Amino acid sequence: MTGSEVPPSFRLAYVPGVTPTKWVRIWNERLPDIPLTLVTVSAAEAPGLLRDGGADAGFVRLPIDRTDLSAIPLYTETTVVVVPKDHVVAAVDEVSAEDLADDIVLHPLDDTLDWPSRPGRPANARPATTADAVELVAAGVGLLVVPQSLARLHHRRDLTYRPVLDAPESRVALSWPEDETTELVEDFIGIVRGRTVNSSRGRPTSPQPKRERPDTGGARRKPAAGRSTGKSAGKSAGKPTGKSPRSGSGGPKGGRRGKPGRRS
Repeated sequence: MTGSEVPPSFRLAYVPGVTPTKWVRIWNERLPDIPLTLVTVSAAEAPGLLRDGGADAGFVRLPIDRTDLSAIPLYTETTVVVVPKDHVVAAVDEVSAEDLADDIVLHPLDDTLDWPSRPGRPANARPATTADAVELVAAGVGLLVVPQSLARLHHRRDLTYRPVLDAPESRVALSWPEDETTELVEDFIGIVRGRTVNSSRGRPTSPQPKRERPDTGGARRKPAAGRSTGKSAGKSAGKPTGKSPRSGSGGPKGGRRGKPGRRS
């Protein structure tokens, strides 16, 4: 290797709430000689990071501007409302956006949910981040509606969450620069899509040698016409020995829903 050559590596970005552990483990098993580096990035900054070459590929939240980015949608998350454990919402299994009409619902600046009309009453100011909004929920300032993975990421013992049935959902996708679909990007796409190591779209493996047929000692001799001797003659004249080819063989829980009762 000369001084100008750079060993191959792969940089994978991911937004909060996404857990890439499983895919990273498979990468390390299949491509142990190519290190994978994780890059954490906010949902808003992820597309720019990919365009600027800060990562080879990344897990992003849709929608994004796909003018020069390719994206493969992977899964859709449930949307939940984060509330204090003693809030009336904690007493039911699920709610609707209308059930939150009388509550202050925080709207952090890094929110990625595409609301046609946001639920609840707005707060006096918008928190800078989802983490800040969670702290405000714990302080009793308001409620927070987020993808379920973010509620888990910022879990606190004094908070809980419930699904919001009619809320927009968050979609997670694997994205990369359209003009930089390298062999390593294809390798990672194969891992995320569940392709096996021997898949035709995966990294090629060494061809397996063909199995040779055992030597049978030459071609089998045919008996002379009109002559049958030994056991073969007995089989021709006697009862058939084998079985007939036509013979067969023996033989969160569903439940309470709707607007919870209000505290007096």
